Amino acid sequence: MELKRVVVTGLGALTPIGNTKDEFWDGLISGKSGAAPITYYDTEKFKTKFACELKNFNATDFFDRKEARKMDKFAQYAMVAADEAIEDSKLNLEEVNKLRVGVIWGAGIGGLETFQQEVLNFAAGDGSPRFNPFFIPKMIADIAPANISIKHGFMVPNYTTVSACASSANAIFDALNSIRLGYCDVIVTGGSEAAVTIAGMGGFNAMHALSTRNESPETASRPFDGSRDGFVLGEGAGALVLEEYEHAKARGAKIYAEVAGGGLSSDAYHMTAPHPEGIGVVEVMKNCLENAGLKPEDVDHINTHGTSTPLGDVAELKAITKVFGSHAKHININSTKSMTGHLLGAAGAIEAISVILAMEHNIVPPTINHTTVDENIDPELNLTLNKAQKREVKVAMSNTFGFGGHNACVLFKKID
Repeated sequence: MELKRVVVTGLGALTPIGNTKDEFWDGLISGKSGAAPITYYDTEKFKTKFACELKNFNATDFFDRKEARKMDKFAQYAMVAADEAIEDSKLNLEEVNKLRVGVIWGAGIGGLETFQQEVLNFAAGDGSPRFNPFFIPKMIADIAPANISIKHGFMVPNYTTVSACASSANAIFDALNSIRLGYCDVIVTGGSEAAVTIAGMGGFNAMHALSTRNESPETASRPFDGSRDGFVLGEGAGALVLEEYEHAKARGAKIYAEVAGGGLSSDAYHMTAPHPEGIGVVEVMKNCLENAGLKPEDVDHINTHGTSTPLGDVAELKAITKVFGSHAKHININSTKSMTGHLLGAAGAIEAISVILAMEHNIVPPTINHTTVDENIDPELNLTLNKAQKREVKVAMSNTFGFGGHNACVLFKKID
């Protein structure tokens, strides 16, 4: 069976450094930090008092109040990003065969704020189980693609991938395969997350996973830096319209890039810590290259998982050196989490959009906040430190890893 080619025809982004695809890109190349003191709740008793919240996002700008109350933030974010991607794709929703259009979405947690609030309400009450009838539909992780599908009438596959922080990269790979195999013509894919909550921040603080650089939040997310002390939690959504190449070509669609391939692997090592030698990461990148039919020396740019944790950053860079050998020093490596923070289940989608835009503009966004050399990191690697770098990008990779040892990798190339 001959596999069909798959391309990207629409992008949508809702992030801590920009509420549209274009604003997101401007924030990336200017080295903008999305980190700031938390505004959603009182942080006085919390170890970490900052995060990468969305700025100037008002649900009622997109939904009426009644509709907005029926959705958790993570589903609202998904709807907004998906709508931008669909509009960007210029897909004619009146003419497209909706029996050939699906939604595959990623979310690592789902409606955490909804769950948190319902439990707090119950605990403060008299013990009677007076739960909101929308509690379950708002909370479940699969409700984001369901809402997108219901709004637009997209009738094939409609589900959520859950693999912690690898969730939306997993979704992109699933979408790629669904179109490759001929099951669909178009899939709206991506991911969303809204975990900047009392429970989210408290839980990650309890794991000692978050930076506590409260005196300077804008510099706290510092991947590869010798003084990094943990990741910065972010929120938002990223959406991509993937389309079968001939279908896109026939309607004269703008094509951003071809989805060359993807890969999955498992560390099979620890619930939260990466293997120190990055064994699972080596395998996922090898799998991705093989799936794409590309060689290591074809890759120009890698957006790393790069969360700014002491163990994870070193393990990933070791893995890159093992896979790419001497070519590794010729690759522009970066971590856009230095600007957006870590969007958990939405990270893979947002970072895939970043590498696609890097190919379109031939500019690699920086890894900001680097001030201190880490002696455990190869100094010959080009980590695109502190300033965007111009270069031709023909092939770009995005790495995304999740608690539980889930590894996902997607590879994009300029269309022939």
